[in-house]
Amino acid sequence: MYNDFKLLDQDRPAHIQVKDYVKRLIVRGALQAHQKLPATREMSKLLGVSRNTVITAYADLEDEGLIYAVQGKGSYVADMQLSAEPAASWQTDWASRVNDYARQAVELDRMKNGIRAAKGVISFTSIAPDESLFDLDNVKRAFLDRMSLEGHVLLNYGYAKGYKPLIEFLMRYMEQKGVDLTGKDMLITSGFTEGFDIVLAALGKKHGAVLCENPTHQTALKNLKLNGFQITGIDMEQDGLHLGKLKQALSERSYDCAYLIPSYHNPTGIVTSPGKRMALMKLLSDYEIPVIEDGFNEELRYSSSHALPLMSLAGGGNSVIYLGSFSKVLFPGLRVGWVLADKQLIDYLESIKRARSIHTSTLDQAVLYQYLHNGHLDKYLKKARQEYKKKYEWTRQCCEQFIPFARLSGDGGLHLFLEFEKGFDTHRLLDACLSEGVIFTPGEMFFTDGGGRNTMRIGFSRLDIGEIAKGLRIIGELAAKQLLEG
Repeated sequence: MYNDFKLLDQDRPAHIQVKDYVKRLIVRGALQAHQKLPATREMSKLLGVSRNTVITAYADLEDEGLIYAVQGKGSYVADMQLSAEPAASWQTDWASRVNDYARQAVELDRMKNGIRAAKGVISFTSIAPDESLFDLDNVKRAFLDRMSLEGHVLLNYGYAKGYKPLIEFLMRYMEQKGVDLTGKDMLITSGFTEGFDIVLAALGKKHGAVLCENPTHQTALKNLKLNGFQITGIDMEQDGLHLGKLKQALSERSYDCAYLIPSYHNPTGIVTSPGKRMALMKLLSDYEIPVIEDGFNEELRYSSSHALPLMSLAGGGNSVIYLGSFSKVLFPGLRVGWVLADKQLIDYLESIKRARSIHTSTLDQAVLYQYLHNGHLDKYLKKARQEYKKKYEWTRQCCEQFIPFARLSGDGGLHLFLEFEKGFDTHRLLDACLSEGVIFTPGEMFFTDGGGRNTMRIGFSRLDIGEIAKGLRIIGELAAKQLLEG
C-alpha cells in the first residue's frame, strides 16, 4: 500500500509530505476507520524517511483528528464517517448555465486565445517592465522596515478605501503633477483594471455610450463592452485625437463619459500635445462629458518635459476621474493602483470595492508606501528611463532601417506602433514571423470599429538590443516579401 510514496518537493518539509500522503489514503478510504497504522519505525522504512519525520507526521495527523493513539498499542485511523461512494453524482452542462457576461469575457480574452511565446522566440508582445531592472534590495528593505513597524496590522484585514499613509503620499504626488485636490479623494485598487471596472460599475448608463481614442487600450475596450457600453472611437493624429472628428461625434449623440490616455498612449505611444489637451478639455466641458483619464506610463518620458494631466487642466472642477498605477514603471507584482476623483464619487466607489474584494492587499500597499517614502522612486525612475530610452531609440532606429515602408508612432513608454498601407494584413505577417521565431501584437484588437488589421504594436521592454535588431529585421524582410506578393 505504501510503495507509491515519493518525496516530490525537496523544499517542502518531509513530515508534511508524509502527513498529506497518509491523509489522502484515509480520505480515499484506502485506510479504514480503526485500522492500525504501521509503527513509526516500520513506517519510516516503508516510506524511506527518518523515524522522527514519521513521528512528527503522526502527531500532526492526531492534531487534525485523523488518527488516534492507544497507549502501548500504537496509532489507529479515526472514524471519519466517510463513504467510499458519493452521495450523488451528476454532470452539469456549465456552458448552458453561464450568463452572457461570462461568454463575452471568454470571447474578449485575448490572453487566453493569443499566441504563447515558446522558449527562444523573440516576443514583441509584452509591454511589462524589464524585471532585471527591479530594485530588489530596496524592496526587501521596505518590506522589513514596514513589517517591523506594524506587521501585526498589515497581516490583518485592511480598509476598503486603502492604506492611509499610501493615500496621503499619492495625494501629494498628484498635487505635484499640478492637480487641484480641492473636493477630491482617493481609492486604492488592485491595479488599473480593477479601478476602471469599479468606475464603470458605478456609472449610470443614461446614454449607454462612451467616447475614446481609436485605437485604444484593449483591456479598457473589453471592460467597456462587458459593462454594456457602446463605444465611439475618435481617430488619432500624431499629436492626439482628431478634434474635428471629436466635435462631430459630440454633435451626433450624447455620451456618459470619455475614456482617454493622453500620455504614451496604448497602443500608439502618442503624447497628446499641451495645446490639444487644452482644446480637448474645453470641448468636453462645453458638452458636460466627464472624463476617465488613464495615467498610463506618465513617468516614462525620455526627452521633452511631460505635459500636465488632464485632471490638472480641470482646475477645481470635479469632472475628471484619474486612474493611476506604477505597474508599468515599478513592480506589477504589487497589485496597487489608485482612483483620484470627486469625494462624493469616491464614497460610492469605496462601497463597491468593499462589496467586491473587501480591500486591496494591505501588505502590498504598505511595502509600496515604504519604498516610496524611503525616496527610492526617483532613483529607480532615473535608472529605468536611461535603460528604456536606449531600447526605445534603438527600436525606433531598427524600425526605420528594416521597416521603412511602415508609418511609425511612439514618443516614449515601452512600445512603438507601426501602420502599413491599407490592405496589408498583419495577421498574415504574424503567421509568417512565427515560423521564423518572432511574434508581435497585431493592432486590430485595439480598434473600436473593426479596423487596424494593417497595424501592429512592438513592445521592446523585455528584449535586449540584439533580440530587437534580429526580430525587427525578420519582420521587415517578411513584410517586404508580403508587400511584393500582394
